[in-house]
Parts: sequence; C-alpha cells; structure tokens
Amino acid sequence: MSKPAALWQSICDTLRAEIAQGAWYPGARLPSEAELATRFDVNRHTVRRALQVLAEEGLVHARRGAGVFVRAAPVRYPIGQRTRFRHNLLSAGRTPSRMLLNLARLASADAESRALALPTNAPIYVMEAVSFADDLPLSLARSCFCATRFPALDIALRATGSVTAALLQFGGADYLRQTTRLTGHNADPTQARHLQIATGAALILSEAINIDAAGLPVEYGRTFFVGSRVELVLDGAEAGTTVTGVQQS
Repeated sequence: MSKPAALWQSICDTLRAEIAQGAWYPGARLPSEAELATRFDVNRHTVRRALQVLAEEGLVHARRGAGVFVRAAPVRYPIGQRTRFRHNLLSAGRTPSRMLLNLARLASADAESRALALPTNAPIYVMEAVSFADDLPLSLARSCFCATRFPALDIALRATGSVTAALLQFGGADYLRQTTRLTGHNADPTQARHLQIATGAALILSEAINIDAAGLPVEYGRTFFVGSRVELVLDGAEAGTTVTGVQQS
C-alpha cells in the first residue's frame, strides 16, 4: 500500500496545477498563508512549506510585506542601437515605471570621465533609479551625463522621469547605443533590498555608452538587471552594438 502524500505536498500539487491552468496568472498575488491554511484545513507552517517548494521551483516569489506572487515570464528586452526602456516594456506588454533614488551633481570618477570623454573630475549629473515591469523591480540603474553640456538636465529628469524626454530638451532625442558590455554579478544587500530579491541572487550588469548623431557621448550607464526577470536579446539588425563576453563575478 502506497504511503499517502504529505499535506504540504498535496497543497503544492494543487497550487501548481492551478497556476498551470491559469487560475493564477503571472504577477497575481496568491491568497495569504492564513487564507490558504483555512482553505486546506492545515496550519500555516504546512502552507509555508508548500510555498517554499513552489518558490524553489521558480513558480512563485515572495515580496517582503506584500505577499507571494506568481512569477511572471522574463521580460524580453532587446538591446540595439535605439535601446529604450519604456518602448521595450510596452512592446513586451508590461507597464513601465521608474522610482528615482538619487539625482545629484558630482565630480566624475575615472571610468565616467573616460566613458563620457571628459576631463578628470568634470561636473556630471548622476541619476540612480529602480525600474519596474508592472509592479515588479526589473533593474537598478546609475546613469551619468555631462553637466556642462546639459545644464539643468537634473531639472528635466525630475520633471519628466525619462532620460529620452529630458535629453529631447537638449536636442539629444535620437541618441544611439555605441557599446554594451554584459557581465554577471551577485546582488549585494543594498541591491537586493531595492530589487526585492535575495542577497547573492544573480544579476546581469549592462554597462553602456550612448552617443549622439555626431558620435559624442551623451550617457554612460550601469544597469543591474535581475537575471530571472529579464531576457536580454541582442538585436543583430541594429548595427553599431558591440557586446563583450558575459562573465560571472
């Protein structure tokens, strides 16, 4: 006689089947532990065990203070000459949004000076923000711009919340991607907190330089994407994009 399945396994099987059948769509919030405990007539510890297994299988993810959500399919994110966050998200059927973390005028570091073709310690605007696909954090970005060339760009960035819209005010709407370098990293505690993931989770760093029609750098960006939430697609039809090998830190 076969041994009956553990209660948590039965709950796991039921929820897995409901997710597969579309009862819980990608991004949907599952009932709370208390509600599931009542539904299955078990204690919350048993429910927690079932949800943990589903999380390990990649079917759901927990967001601190918000609940447990069905994991959405990775966002298809093309990288080409005209890489635009808002366009990419809308094309993928997701709602884009951005939360500004910091925007300041600073002296450029060596890497920023080289990328933007500026003297050492040149004045730059640095914007740090979290970008969302629907309500799920997708990336953590740090973008740098020459403050001398784009005076009051910080005001435009705060007003529009968009790099493309802000640069439009300075004639830089048609900026192009010159280079992209992708490397693998693991989330540190600060990145994990902003992106609502576990410390050590896989990230993909996209380090990019955007230029204007004359070939002058307009933006140097370092964007950390959550590896499980995005599918970076190199658009071969877009000439001018170069990508180095992906590495793991």
